[in-house]
Amino acid sequence: MDVLPIVSTFLLILVSELGDKTQLAVISLSSNYRASHVFAGAMLAFLAVDGVSLAIGGTLLAFLPIRLVLIISGSVFIIFGVLPWLTRDKNETKGCLSAEKSKSLPILACFSLVSLMELGDKTQLITITLAAETHPLLVLIGITLAFTVLTGVAVLMGAKLLSLLPTRWLKIGTSALFIIIGVVSILSGIFEFTIL
Repeated sequence: MDVLPIVSTFLLILVSELGDKTQLAVISLSSNYRASHVFAGAMLAFLAVDGVSLAIGGTLLAFLPIRLVLIISGSVFIIFGVLPWLTRDKNETKGCLSAEKSKSLPILACFSLVSLMELGDKTQLITITLAAETHPLLVLIGITLAFTVLTGVAVLMGAKLLSLLPTRWLKIGTSALFIIIGVVSILSGIFEFTIL
């Protein structure tokens, strides 16, 4: 088996996604949810979005209204930023386990948010291009390995933030980050520009 497509895909995705808005979102999510839930939800989202990109290829992007996706994902981010302030957190002073950590569907929440972030992202374009040049299964293996490393690091960073910062400051920081990413995403969809 030729491992070059796996290695090249791994390195391309690793470099292109390092510090990306999706990684910032995973860091923020892991400061609000259990690390295992964030990791599972994010990995399922990466596999679903990029797996569909590999299977369908350029046809998916041709029919996908990227502007609408950006506006919807931006709105969801703003909701995630505002929502913690609308509900009173009874366990805020207890530190590690907040009310958000005990929600029943954190994997679904993480999956939804990361999926919206990845639709129309540069990773999809890289995935489709690499799959056209080599075997799609090898590209999928490379993508999976890269996102495993990136998501693992982001989740650990978010969990570490949780142990270092007071809950109130962490809540303010993650809310502000979600709102900023949401506004930038909406403006990107409206005015057709890219920042992150």
